[in-house]
Amino acid sequence: MVPARHNNQNWLPDFFNDFFDNTWMERTKTTAPAINVFETEKAYELELAAPGMTKDDFKIQLDEEGNLVIKMEKKTSEGEKDKKGQYLRREFSYTRFQQTMLLPDDADREAIAAKVENGILRIDLPKIHKVEVPENKKVIEIQ
Repeated sequence: MVPARHNNQNWLPDFFNDFFDNTWMERTKTTAPAINVFETEKAYELELAAPGMTKDDFKIQLDEEGNLVIKMEKKTSEGEKDKKGQYLRREFSYTRFQQTMLLPDDADREAIAAKVENGILRIDLPKIHKVEVPENKKVIEIQ
């Protein structure tokens, strides 16, 4: 299982990137949650770090090519808007995230299951087990 990479045409040298990273132009913070992929004899297990997220923050689907698409969007709760005061510094908020995973050929796309537990999104991808048909070996003698 491999993350699908989109060709990012970054043709500006780092000098330009550093120039625009200053206090008068806020830099967009884009981070992707850490992903672990574990393989057993019967399945692939994917874990995505999702502290503070609930199952309602995720949308998991297969795209038209059969790839696994994980979307995450954290919505601000109504109670947070009513807080008195303001943040002086806030660094731990995900807004949106999307990751496309290329699935192996032996992944059973019809039996994928997911759950969020203890700050981790777990996706179970069972493997398709091919039934081996025993061959009736017969030795043919050449005359």
